[in-house]
Amino acid sequence: EKDEPGEEVRITYRELLELTCRLGNTLKRQGVKRGDRVTIYMPPCPLAVASMLACARIGAVHAVVFAGFSAESLADRIRD
Repeated sequence: EKDEPGEEVRITYRELLELTCRLGNTLKRQGVKRGDRVTIYMPPCPLAVASMLACARIGAVHAVVFAGFSAESLADRIRD
C-alpha cells in the first residue's frame, strides 16, 4: 500500500519470484556474492521486498535504511 490512501500495488507470487530472480542476477553481474554486505535505500514497495529477497537468495547480507534520517545518521546506519 502506498502513502496515499486508496493507492496500492498488487503483484502475484510469480511476479515477485521473477523480479527477485532478475534482481539477484543483476547483483551477481555487479560482483555481489555470498557474504557480501548490501545496503538497500528505497521506499517501502514491492521492489524493496524483491531486493531483500534477492540478497537472501544469493547469500548477501542486507540492511535496509529509509529516508528521513540526517546524512550523518544515515552514514552511521550504513557503516553499521
